[in-house]
Amino acid sequence: MRPVILSKMDFSHSSLFGYIEDLQELTIIERPVRRSLKTPEEIERLTVDEELSDIERAVYLLSSGQDIQGTSVVANLPVLMRQNPAETLRRVLPKIREVLHVAGVEMQLTAAVSFLTVLQEESVSIHTYSHSFLHIILQNLEHRDAGVSNAWLETLLAVIEALPKETVRHEILNPLVSKAQLSQTLQSRIVSCKIMGKVANKFEAHTIKREVLPLVKSLCQDVEYEVRTCMCRQLENVARGIGTELTKAVVLPELVELARDEGSSVRLAAFETLVNLLDMFDADDRSQTVLPLVKSFCEKSFKADESILVSLSFHLGKLCNGLYGIFTPEQHLRFLEFYKKLSTLGLQQENGHNDNQLHLQTLEQEKKYISVRKNCAYNFPAMIVFVDPKNFHLELYSIFFCLCHDPEVPVRYTMAISFFEVAKLLNSDVYTIHKELVTLLQDESLEVLDAIVGHLPEILELMTNGGENNGSESKLLSIPDLIPALTTAEQRAATSLKWRIHEKLLQKYACLPHIISSDQIYYRFLHRMLTIILTNNVLPVQKAAARTLCVYLRYNRKQEQRHEVIQKLIEQLGQGKSYWNRLRFLDTCEFIMELFSKSFFCKYFFLPVLELTHDPVANVRMKLCCLLPKVKSTLKIPTDKHLLQQLELCIRKLLCQEKDKDVLTIVKRTVLELDRMEISVDAFQNFYENDLLDQEKERQEHLLLEMEQLEKEKQKNEGRSTNINDKMFEKKRRDSKTSSMLTKSINLSISGSSSGTSAGKEEKKSKLVRSQSFSTQVLHPKYSNIDKCPNKSSATGYTSSVPGMAKSCMLSFSDDSFRAHSAGNSGNAAFPSSSPRNLFNSADQKSSGNKESQSRKMSM
Repeated sequence: MRPVILSKMDFSHSSLFGYIEDLQELTIIERPVRRSLKTPEEIERLTVDEELSDIERAVYLLSSGQDIQGTSVVANLPVLMRQNPAETLRRVLPKIREVLHVAGVEMQLTAAVSFLTVLQEESVSIHTYSHSFLHIILQNLEHRDAGVSNAWLETLLAVIEALPKETVRHEILNPLVSKAQLSQTLQSRIVSCKIMGKVANKFEAHTIKREVLPLVKSLCQDVEYEVRTCMCRQLENVARGIGTELTKAVVLPELVELARDEGSSVRLAAFETLVNLLDMFDADDRSQTVLPLVKSFCEKSFKADESILVSLSFHLGKLCNGLYGIFTPEQHLRFLEFYKKLSTLGLQQENGHNDNQLHLQTLEQEKKYISVRKNCAYNFPAMIVFVDPKNFHLELYSIFFCLCHDPEVPVRYTMAISFFEVAKLLNSDVYTIHKELVTLLQDESLEVLDAIVGHLPEILELMTNGGENNGSESKLLSIPDLIPALTTAEQRAATSLKWRIHEKLLQKYACLPHIISSDQIYYRFLHRMLTIILTNNVLPVQKAAARTLCVYLRYNRKQEQRHEVIQKLIEQLGQGKSYWNRLRFLDTCEFIMELFSKSFFCKYFFLPVLELTHDPVANVRMKLCCLLPKVKSTLKIPTDKHLLQQLELCIRKLLCQEKDKDVLTIVKRTVLELDRMEISVDAFQNFYENDLLDQEKERQEHLLLEMEQLEKEKQKNEGRSTNINDKMFEKKRRDSKTSSMLTKSINLSISGSSSGTSAGKEEKKSKLVRSQSFSTQVLHPKYSNIDKCPNKSSATGYTSSVPGMAKSCMLSFSDDSFRAHSAGNSGNAAFPSSSPRNLFNSADQKSSGNKESQSRKMSM
């Protein structure tokens, strides 16, 4: 091989020259890096003695360190307060106060956050905090930088809630009188407005009336619109503090005056405050004062004051429901039309319905119109309440359709979020929005899909149970195109890079057994889940698919399909070539133990799991060892004594033959845990809640088997009765020329046998209906309460229910057929495979008996 390598290397003059040029480029790159290194003098200044304590180091860095070192000390202040609060308050905090006078923006912001953290952690008492920290906060409140000032203000507002009233009165409220004067700076007056709103909830109404309201009135009439806007937004807090009477006498007139202010931001703040205070106004104030203002806002929003349009659309639902009692029918219709107009704002031009097309919409206007439609989608549930859900189809369905098909993603996203609320409000009329559910599931945006999937189980339950069609056979028909929409949504999420949406969708699809039929799930979803487990590369997605597959398997109605899926899980996962698949098999077994009974796991998965103790990959053996305690908890003594012996044998082999150190450590820890575990005993199962839950799972699994047997028997009996009727018809046609007496006797014998057969069929049909209705209650999670399950089945409850049900179903048969059936059913265990044949054989014996009786009558 060496000559081949040497032949590929080129040592010519040109190649060497190129290598030298590359080296020179590397040296050029290194030069600025060397220049950026610290000099020895700078390193010496940044070096701190390691023997210093935390307090001494903090004081040293604040005194002679650089800004970044001082900032780190300030950020570490909560830690110092937890470790040594006394020394920190005595030595470190005074240094921080000195440094903050000349500190930069970064240190100021860090200090504001650290002071708030100290308050939230309650490192010191509130008295000590107000004595040590409050003055520093108030000193830096009027910093020249707006961001720093807002940071200290947020800290102060949080401190006010914790401070006692007297401290707030002396330290904050009294100085506030001078800070709110017109002679103070604009920033100082704005800060005073925000403090005023916070203080209003701290004192009684008479104190606020005497000390706060005069300042509030003066700030509402300030010469600067920023101050008036800020004070207007704080009027809600002031009104909550002074009560209804003072609000009507003082706050409402101020709001009316501010609503007519020349500044658009002031009018907007007044409108929003009015809407938020609707519950504090009586009917007269709403009809005589608030309603005229709202009507003027609505009229001006399209003409002269578009700035209020976004806010008006956001608060329209709350406004309409708050004024609902005082609306006349004409006003009710007027506000509804106004909402409809806002819901399609900006779309008329695209549809060619806008007459004024001379002025093109700017980008800012388009964004504003999108925000308006988004707010209309947000308020749609409130508007359903406003018009009454009974009138939804007539009044709002067209708007609902437009919003669900809006060209902008934020609008459709908001509709997808509120879809569940709409479905709850519609109740029995929820069938009217089936098409929109399918549309949103097939939306091209993954954000919309994520929003609608969030409440998908609840929506589908309302869809299937909300209308008149409550039967299991009509569930699928009640939502047209649901299954293609669900499969399309899953495929689109799978092909995207947003695996979290895919994981969420797979988790929500676990609700489908209560929505659609078992066969539809088996053919359209179950195999897809297995494919995802085998092919997907994202672990959370694989686990979500595994759990959903186990849920589908849990509620599958056909034993052949269940056996097929179990076989695939064992062969393709448990015995798969990739160790990754074998790890996923262990994850799937965890879900099996969670969802199924102990006997089900022991019958199908116990031995395949133990086979992985010989796995060549250490990670698989390690995961198996961690799972062994759960595996042992599924055993019952003495029924599973042989499985317990197999488990102990595997553990001994691991202890003796394991060579990997990590696996051996886990094996030893697992052995200790297994020794401490208690195994369930069949005779004493009823005393533990887990055993009761396991019995309930066994009972539900047997109900599925019994229902399957009864359905097969019903189908076979129906087919056989059809064949018998056809044969009898042919026989009647052939014997039509015989004597009238013979014909009469044949008719009598046929009627007698058919009446007996029909009676048996009716009895079986009634039992099948009762079994189906009972199983529907069991399968639904709402009815899986363990308190309602009978305690008759203790150790033999799993096996005794099958013969009992079969015995009750065969009472209408002859004695011979009953004996044959009971003998065939005596050896039944979990998931019997021979029961349907026994039932069919007994039914065949019955039919043959009927034929013999008919032939005897004919011979007579």
